[in-house]
Amino acid sequence: MYFLIQSNVYSDPDHYKIFDALEELNIDYDVINILPTADKIDFKTDRKDVFVYGSVRIARLAKQNSDWFPGSFYGGNHLYEVYSQQYGENLLNYKVTVHKISKELMWEKDEEKFIKPYSEAKIFTGKVFTESEWKDFIFERLENQANRITADSLIQVSEAKRTLKEARLWIVGEQIVDSGYYRLNENALFEENVSQDGLDFAKEMIQLFNLAEAFVMEYLFNG
Repeated sequence: MYFLIQSNVYSDPDHYKIFDALEELNIDYDVINILPTADKIDFKTDRKDVFVYGSVRIARLAKQNSDWFPGSFYGGNHLYEVYSQQYGENLLNYKVTVHKISKELMWEKDEEKFIKPYSEAKIFTGKVFTESEWKDFIFERLENQANRITADSLIQVSEAKRTLKEARLWIVGEQIVDSGYYRLNENALFEENVSQDGLDFAKEMIQLFNLAEAFVMEYLFNG
């Protein structure tokens, strides 16, 4: 296998570990940079056994190289407009609006909104914002030319909802292979393992729509 590693777009202090692992396993690789406006991967190789590692953008672009296998595991179903048709009101944030990040939002007094990237999932971390927090965030990010956010970057906006527990489940071949809580509200009782109710609900969702051969599902308890 030949790896194409995207340069450290996340400023992750552990990013270097992928290189340590590849070198230990004696796997060939190259490091490439992908601009936010790129419409193709500008890299030439005679290898066919190519796999890309990085952002959603590079995963999508890799699919253009039909002779690369596997290229990436991106299947196109990780968009709200696709999976919302299948999961419907089972989604915590079912009713959303999608538009450019530069569009001015309408806010009610003391309102909070949950805002996350739409197609470029890693350009910032989705979270709950107040009006002032969002305006400061937009000003800072659009002024900073070093980041990957542009005025045309798409976001999805929905009503802010409170959760008690947030779990992450890893699914391969329609089976839950691992799970764990990654956030507990201060009012929630500690649980080492994801509850059976949570696992059962996730299994129902997998039967409803198996998004990909391998993917991650987040399950949020809000009551």
